[in-house]
Amino acid sequence: MTPVSTTIKIDPTLKEQAQTLFEDFGLSLSGAINIFLRQAVREQAIPFRVGNPKPNFETLQAIENARKGIGLSRGFSSVAELMEDLNADD
Repeated sequence: MTPVSTTIKIDPTLKEQAQTLFEDFGLSLSGAINIFLRQAVREQAIPFRVGNPKPNFETLQAIENARKGIGLSRGFSSVAELMEDLNADD
C-alpha cells in the first residue's frame, strides 16, 4: 500500500523534543506516529493511560507529613552509621 501524506499541527518545541527522542530509538517522527497508530488500531484504544491520576488519601497524608518534617528519620553521614541505627535495639 502506498503511504499517504497527512498534515498535523504540533507545537514546534514538542516536535523537536520528540524527534530527538525518537532518533535515539532509530525512528523518525513519522515512524513513531505509525507505531502509535498501529497499536491504537490493534488495541482499539489509545495505547497508554490518559488522565490526571489523583493520589489516594494515604499518599496525600505522607506528602503532607514529609513537607512538615513529620515522621522523617535523621540524616546519616555513612552507610555504617545507618546500619548501626537500623540494627540498634530501640
